[in-house]
Amino acid sequence: MTIDTRSRHRTKADGNVFLDLGFSPREAKRLLAHADTRIDESIRLKKQLMDEITVWMKDAHLTQITAAEVLQVTRPRVSDVVNHKVGKFTIDALVGMLARLGKQVHIAVR
Repeated sequence: MTIDTRSRHRTKADGNVFLDLGFSPREAKRLLAHADTRIDESIRLKKQLMDEITVWMKDAHLTQITAAEVLQVTRPRVSDVVNHKVGKFTIDALVGMLARLGKQVHIAVR
């Protein structure tokens, strides 16, 4: 059996995927705003975690190579942290790095 995997439609970068899925314009706008808020919150949290790792490196006067050894990641991964490449990390991966530093992460849910 062959599965057809060809794309037949793409949502424009400035489009609304919820409209494409058949939601009413009003509901699609609401869903998109909600999704954007959730994405923004995730990015903010990742940047905060990355900042904690970067501050640790600066305070300890560590090179990226030495930090990579402590964090048990590659030097390019440390560079990605320092440069806030949030798309390359999960929150879990960043929390794991901080745990290797002996830092505790507390998340408050409101």
